[in-house]
Amino acid sequence: MIQARADRLQTRSFSPADQSILDRHRRLDRDLRRALGRNQLRLNFQPQVDLKSRNIIGAEALMRWDHPELGPVSPAEFIPLAEETGLIVELGRWILFEACQQAAAWPSPITVAVNVSPIQFQHVDLAATVANALRSSGLPASRLELEITESSRVTDPGRVHAVMWQLRDLGVRLAIDDFGTGYSSLSYFRDLPFDLVKIDQSFVRDRTSASDRNLLAAIVDLAARMDKLTIAEGVEDEATACLLGTLGCNYGQGYYFSRPISDTDMHAILAAPARNPPGLVAQ
Repeated sequence: MIQARADRLQTRSFSPADQSILDRHRRLDRDLRRALGRNQLRLNFQPQVDLKSRNIIGAEALMRWDHPELGPVSPAEFIPLAEETGLIVELGRWILFEACQQAAAWPSPITVAVNVSPIQFQHVDLAATVANALRSSGLPASRLELEITESSRVTDPGRVHAVMWQLRDLGVRLAIDDFGTGYSSLSYFRDLPFDLVKIDQSFVRDRTSASDRNLLAAIVDLAARMDKLTIAEGVEDEATACLLGTLGCNYGQGYYFSRPISDTDMHAILAAPARNPPGLVAQ
């Protein structure tokens, strides 16, 4: 039944493979609940770069899970599971506190970006949680960026709108994540107090035709006209970085600059420009 709903089918035959998937989900759900207390979770950071100066301006915090028996478990597998079971509330709080704690040791004004699940808007006092994380870590609010998916606004737009204004009052930066792939509305630019538009990597990679490039340019131009900064995901080569810079995109993130790295390696990159990946220099 679960798979039929996911595939939007009216019927689906049960198979032994389905049972294997269900058994794995049950195990991951059980083990993920224990992982926090057993130090199996950690954060990696993917640098974000000013496309003109090639300076590092921040990094996105990405959760990783090292299962003692199964090995590394992909976030694409355990994050949706955590959202389905509600465990994402506890995991989201851990990510927020851990990211703030680690970023507080980075040189100013390097920022840290943390993804916020739609479920966190519904089930926690998000503004209070963020305020506590900033206070306990000593990280200035201006150096924390919260990435909010477009779908967050769908279930309860009034609550999301109010919480975003509370977060803005704290002084944190707000970004709309994966812009253009979900429930995009021009009213976002008018009604919501966000600072950045994070352009989904599908728009960055699919630029083989003139219409693709024109669409990418239109997103960048619209954001600029509304006094919003833009950051592009999926930058994988110099040609892409140059094109985005020519179009006026402010920042870039992707494998060309750096894969997600440990906090130790993040410190090394920020401290030693000679060790930086191609196309990237420390600020």
